[in-house]
Amino acid sequence: MAYAKIEIAPSILASNFARLGDDIRAVEQGGADVIHVDVMDGHFVPNITIGVPVVESLRKATRLPLEAHLMIERPEEYIERFIRAGANRVLVHQESTVHLDRALTMIRELGAQAGAVINPATPVATLTDVFDKVDTVLVMSVNPGFGGQKFIPGAIEKIRQLNQWRTRYNGAFRIEVDGGVDAENTAQLAQAGTNTFVAGTSIFHTPDPAAAVRQIRKLATEALSQRV
Repeated sequence: MAYAKIEIAPSILASNFARLGDDIRAVEQGGADVIHVDVMDGHFVPNITIGVPVVESLRKATRLPLEAHLMIERPEEYIERFIRAGANRVLVHQESTVHLDRALTMIRELGAQAGAVINPATPVATLTDVFDKVDTVLVMSVNPGFGGQKFIPGAIEKIRQLNQWRTRYNGAFRIEVDGGVDAENTAQLAQAGTNTFVAGTSIFHTPDPAAAVRQIRKLATEALSQRV
């Protein structure tokens, strides 16, 4: 199926911003598929990170797809700016807008792939009416705002639910997970139905980020091959 391919998406939130270009080259060498960019506004989540200018710079530094994860209020006001800056995928939180359908439609009309995100306390069922508008559904496995948090196990059951609905309705969206992803939970996440693995600390806070990318892919691919 179209969504079966495993993707590894290193999150630059955990990188060393003083040598961001070097860190990106390292994960490229490890075979990373996507660069995950956490955009935080200090309102929707309790942290402030990066904005449009950094995405513009990243676009010049890598040929990999850029995934802008908008953890911000009123995402509709910024979607076009991030796409024009070079984001290939834009993910918006179900909790951040009362017009999720409109936001997802806008992303696609502007030529990017659209993703919907749910926080740990948000049921999967809140997205059933937009499954036809998404290329990705991202399940947060930590409360968003900071890197290095402990994985919340309840995310695995959400991924199973999504995978069941995706199969039932012949959906082609990817299932993505973000937060506390590491070598200990990768196999279980893959078996539950995850396709795209966002990892920050477990990649960039290691002596060899390229090797860390390869390890997560190996674990996920092996687990996927064992799924019935």
